[in-house]
Amino acid sequence: METFDVIIRTLSAFVLLICITHLLGKQTISKMTYHDYITSITLGSIAGNLTFNTSIHFSNYITALIIFSTFLFLATLVSLKNNKARALFNGQPTVVIQDGKILEKNLKKLKVTMDSLNQALRRRDIFDIDEVEYAIFEPDGHLSILKKPLYRFVTREDLGISSPSQSDFPIEIIMDGQMINKNMTQNHLTKDWIISEIEQRGLKLADVSYCVRGTNGQLYFDLYKDQIHSPVDIEE
Repeated sequence: METFDVIIRTLSAFVLLICITHLLGKQTISKMTYHDYITSITLGSIAGNLTFNTSIHFSNYITALIIFSTFLFLATLVSLKNNKARALFNGQPTVVIQDGKILEKNLKKLKVTMDSLNQALRRRDIFDIDEVEYAIFEPDGHLSILKKPLYRFVTREDLGISSPSQSDFPIEIIMDGQMINKNMTQNHLTKDWIISEIEQRGLKLADVSYCVRGTNGQLYFDLYKDQIHSPVDIEE
């Protein structure tokens, strides 16, 4: 009986966390701000206790989850409408390098050492601080970089090379051998058209594992039989 109770509690915790995550939005599963950090810890603790601590009544956990989730949802709504509340719940970005100079006071405020700053820069493929014009620690802990003009990537515009004014958004048409009707309908594509494209390539729908119309408007097909006689890697 106790084992059955644990199973029910575990399934309930999983379903509730999925529902709460959908309610709070994708920000909850992105890199964490103060608000998201507290949310993750608290919800995880409540869900963990709901699963294993059978000495406390099931309804108490449900009540705690609902109350906490309601508070988080209201805090999110307030943050959307009020800058001060947003700064309180999510934190604010902090400039740590300006005009190529390290702002030691801001680093100290963030409790970030020079070693940590250098490590964050190396993760952005920057090994010489002299390349950096601005560096900003975002509320989620991510380091945003603006390099000095000399070290920025050259663009087509810089080289005077013409390019299309815009690219198409890639559209997945077939996945796991099945047509994605929703994508086709939304983009005014027909089944007859894709079947015709498949037949022009000497294929059948059953041969196609995946098909996508890329940003350049061209179709990419991946077949179930790749005809690769010597694969580089085979998963054991």
